[in-house]
Order: sequence, then structure tokens, then C-alpha cells
Amino acid sequence: MKVVIAIATAGRPAQMSLTLEQVAKQTAKVDLVVVCPANERDFEPAAVGHLGLPIEVVHGTPGLCPQRNAVIEHCRDADLLVFFDDDFYPAPDYLAQVTRLFQEHRDVVVATNHPVFDGASGPGIPHDQAVRITDNMTSDPAAALDVSPTYGGYGCNMVVRAEPVMRHQVRFDERLPLYGWLEDIDFTRRLAPYGRIVKCRQLQGVHLGIKRGRLKGVRLGYSQLANPYYMVRKGSVAPSFAAKYALRNVAMNGLRCINPEPWVDRRGRLWGNTLALFDFVRGRLRPDAILEM
Repeated sequence: MKVVIAIATAGRPAQMSLTLEQVAKQTAKVDLVVVCPANERDFEPAAVGHLGLPIEVVHGTPGLCPQRNAVIEHCRDADLLVFFDDDFYPAPDYLAQVTRLFQEHRDVVVATNHPVFDGASGPGIPHDQAVRITDNMTSDPAAALDVSPTYGGYGCNMVVRAEPVMRHQVRFDERLPLYGWLEDIDFTRRLAPYGRIVKCRQLQGVHLGIKRGRLKGVRLGYSQLANPYYMVRKGSVAPSFAAKYALRNVAMNGLRCINPEPWVDRRGRLWGNTLALFDFVRGRLRPDAILEM
């Protein structure tokens, strides 16, 4: 199996180098790492030349979805595409477990896991702490894989079987601009007709959850409603999923805007939610409206 690690990055050149240092610790052979930076300043290959990784750089239109699509187009001979965020540190045996999973379960088309240590749901996890945690993550290679169904992939670490992606021309939706927001669910749900989408406990790692490079409060709040609404209209997600997701975010922003977490712009998100509701009533709700903000 040819396994390609795909990383889209923007505005984090130092972090990109740190992430590749962790990728270089894989116990299984790394066939190829394809990096798509938003611009040339976001990644300097010479800075990681000492790692000995087979790295290729591609360029696409800035934005998570078009950058990931540029990687897909570059990797048409891959068997598996492993999408990592530029701040996800995989456990040393991540690729070994991935290969094992897709060999043992031929009907799986998407595999993912929700990290136990996920800085996206908090202030973030510092690099040194993440390295200590990750380096001590091990899975018993003799133990049976712990696999269970899940609704969609989690973009910080998700693996897709490349053959159906290429054969059916499944791509990330570039109408979901900038950071994307739920682009992972949209993409992987469109692969659901071709196989199982699963969560595997052995796919371990640490998601630092770095805040730099993410959408600002108002835009993110707007996307929290506009993106799932758009996905329902085109049929990639179920209305029940979109409604639950949107209502949960609006409720959380409303409840916490009086005393928000220091790392979250709750008031900005709530205002973005409000703008989205106004546009919904007027029949103007669309994901790319955030480009006009």
C-alpha cells in the first residue's frame, strides 16, 4: 500500500516544522508527505531537510478545501490518503495501525479517531507537553483493532481509501471557504455510499489546537450555521445532524458570551450566528458570505 500523508497549512511555518519532526518518528515507512502551503512563506522545505522525509510541495488556492484538493490531484497513485492538520502529532505507530486497519477491513473507506488530548476544545496543548504525551502512546500490535461506526471523519486526523475518491471524483467542497468548518464531515459523508466510515481507537495522537490561523469569531459564528445549512440543501448531511450541530453551537455561544473563555471569541461567534439567522430569514444564507465580512 502506498500511504501518503497530506497536510494543508497556513500561517504556521514554525509549527509545520515541529509537526514534521513528529511525523518522522513513525515506526512504519513513510512513503510520501505532500504539503500544500497557502503561500510560499508558510513552509520552507530546507528547514526540515535533515529529517529524511520524502516531502513534496504543491500549491493551490489559499483555503483548506482547495489546498487539500491540490494534494489529492497530486496523489492519484496513492492507496491511502492520511489527512493531518498542521498541528496534529501522530503516535509513532499511527501509520502502522492505519495500514493494518485498511488491510484487515477491506470495506472501510474512511477511518478517523477523536484524540483523547484535543486542544481544539480548550486553550490548546503546548508543544513540549504534546511531544511527551505522543512519544509515550503505544498500542499493542497483537490486540484486535477497536473499530466502531462513526458519522464522519475528524479533519485533524482522518484516512481515506484513495480509489473511490479518484473513481467518483469526490473532492472537498471549495464553496466552504477559508478554514472550511465541517468540510471534513461533508467530504467523508460523500464517501459513505462506497464503504464504511469508522472510528479506530488505535489511531492515536495529540491535536494541539493552535488558535492562530483559524477563523475569527464573527466569521466562524456565521459558518456555524451557513455551512451545515448548505450541506443539508445539497444532501451531504442529514437535517437532524445539521440541526443538532447548529443549535448546540448557538446555545454554547449564548450561554458563555457573558463570561467567555479567554481563548474563544464567544461574542463574535454569537454575532456571526445572529447575522446568519438574519440571512436565513431573507433567503441569503450561504457559506461564502464570510468572504465579504
